[in-house]
Amino acid sequence: MTLEIIRSAAAEYVPQLISAVLILVLGYVLVRLLMRGLRSGMERARVDPTLARFASNLGYMILMTLLVISALGQLGVNTTSFAAILAAAGVAIGFALQGSLSNFAAGVMLILFRPFKVDDFVEAAGVAGTVEEIQVFATQLKTPDNKRIVLPNASITNGCITNFSANPTRRIDLVFGIGYGDDLDRAKQVILDTLAADERILEEPAPFVGVCELGASSVDIAVRPWVAGKDFWATRCELLERIKRGFDANGISIPYPQRDVHVHPMRPDTTRPPS
Repeated sequence: MTLEIIRSAAAEYVPQLISAVLILVLGYVLVRLLMRGLRSGMERARVDPTLARFASNLGYMILMTLLVISALGQLGVNTTSFAAILAAAGVAIGFALQGSLSNFAAGVMLILFRPFKVDDFVEAAGVAGTVEEIQVFATQLKTPDNKRIVLPNASITNGCITNFSANPTRRIDLVFGIGYGDDLDRAKQVILDTLAADERILEEPAPFVGVCELGASSVDIAVRPWVAGKDFWATRCELLERIKRGFDANGISIPYPQRDVHVHPMRPDTTRPPS
């Protein structure tokens, strides 16, 4: 009797189980192919890579959810009731996953308002790096020393975002201190000659060179040239070296902080009686 029940159950449910497994396997392969085709099509249409990756990730999650519901329906589960159960549990799940839902909403905001895109160099949530991918819940950055940082989207939108790649040009801010006894005009000319000799320095806006402060031990000269964003760091480092060499060749000093110390001789103590 028991054997007959097992055979009857097997004959009824095994085909459904096999069908459900086939739906999951074939559906998974189909979803992957669809998402790959979607991303390739968007890339051929020259859609922004940020939007393409976000749309493919979101579409993958939606299709996989529908696939699981279809497999459950093939097993005989009442998907209508199942959807109702999910809806009822959605409130509790929503409270439990407030952080994840806020990250999802923040990801949508990042796509809509576009404070940055893939390959931009940004500083957000106290971390600086190149944007590799904006996902549904998090954003991946690659730091200059090749570390991967995964930031929750909510932590990005809740703070200040600095996009260093948003504009095609950037200004280099440098300050050089020279001694009070040095020739100020000669020092400024050395700086201007160094800037003029570098082809990466833009003519417009014109570089600014001028005294910005009379310090405690030096006359501080501000140097403000403009360059293309991709040339910022290389130009900055080379300017520091070349201007320093130019100062050395023209006898212009870069003084150390100095203080004048006055020593007064001690007066004899007249309150003591002579011995």
